[in-house]
Amino acid sequence: MDHPGFWAPAGPFVLSELANFAGAEIPERFSSEAGRPVSAVKALDEAGSQDISFFENRKYLTALKETLAAAVFVAPSWAERVPEHAVPLISKDPYRSFAKSLELFFPDAGFPKVAGTKGSIDPSARIEDGAVIEAGAIVGPEAHIGRGTRIAAGAVVGYRVAIGRDCFVGPCASITHALIGNRVIIHAGARIGQDGFGFAMGPGGHYKVRQIGRVIIQDNVEIGANTSIDRGALKDTVIGEGAKIDNLVQIAHNVVIGRHCVIAAQTGISGSTVLEDYVAMGGQCGTVGHIRIGMGAQIAAQSGVHSDIPRGEVWGGYPAKPIMSWKREAAMLKRLTRRKGLSENKDETAE
Repeated sequence: MDHPGFWAPAGPFVLSELANFAGAEIPERFSSEAGRPVSAVKALDEAGSQDISFFENRKYLTALKETLAAAVFVAPSWAERVPEHAVPLISKDPYRSFAKSLELFFPDAGFPKVAGTKGSIDPSARIEDGAVIEAGAIVGPEAHIGRGTRIAAGAVVGYRVAIGRDCFVGPCASITHALIGNRVIIHAGARIGQDGFGFAMGPGGHYKVRQIGRVIIQDNVEIGANTSIDRGALKDTVIGEGAKIDNLVQIAHNVVIGRHCVIAAQTGISGSTVLEDYVAMGGQCGTVGHIRIGMGAQIAAQSGVHSDIPRGEVWGGYPAKPIMSWKREAAMLKRLTRRKGLSENKDETAE
């Protein structure tokens, strides 16, 4: 889909200006690069020769080594790991410096873009023949609603949101910064495209990181009532074709859900987690961020996932582990507590 994007970047900025604004320093040996222009902020694995990025989490060390970025915000201890073609911008807090650079490049991204001021359906919105916009729904500027789609009463479709054909958006749902395919069902009260939970934390307070990514929802997805799907920080949050998501599920920024995954109610998926195709998660599961759950894996209800799960495996428990290990541990604990109970009863009888 050809889409103009949701944010209009400022710039370009030269590295010296960017470093000063973000509280970083250019090493002396790179002083000749101070006037080098940078046009955008991108993730390490997507950045090109005119982009800036940042590194803080050692899980992404390979991405740092392979990045094509012009410059990288980095702590002093990691500066030597920056590729020779990139300028290390030395910062005591690279994530906070990255957050400030986003503020410079995207001055209009501090608040979400929703609706205009020209009535319930903005005149610049494109509504295909056969689409139905119920009373009280709001469709923002430059939004696109496909044929056969129904937007229910009280729903909000934000600026430049694109919704495909034969979809349903339930009452009081809100959709911003999202591109949605065909035959997608979004139930009442769902929240799609709001800020991800991104803060550069520190003793002086927590600095908000502007979230400039999108939500991409592919064809034939169903999203339950009151589920929240945050837009990406730099990359997109993606919900794959045919995925079925229950009520009251939280999907954080940069999460990628594969095709035909099933996620039951009250599950929370932390940022940058990847679910490969056909993953099934029971109710009230939770994951830490930056992990990968392999294709066809299954996770039992109320499990807490702290590490990668290989494809096809069944895990459960807290912390989650292969299901048979979890069952054996549970059975052993049950036997131990039963023996202890019998022992205590004998002591009471003897008295």
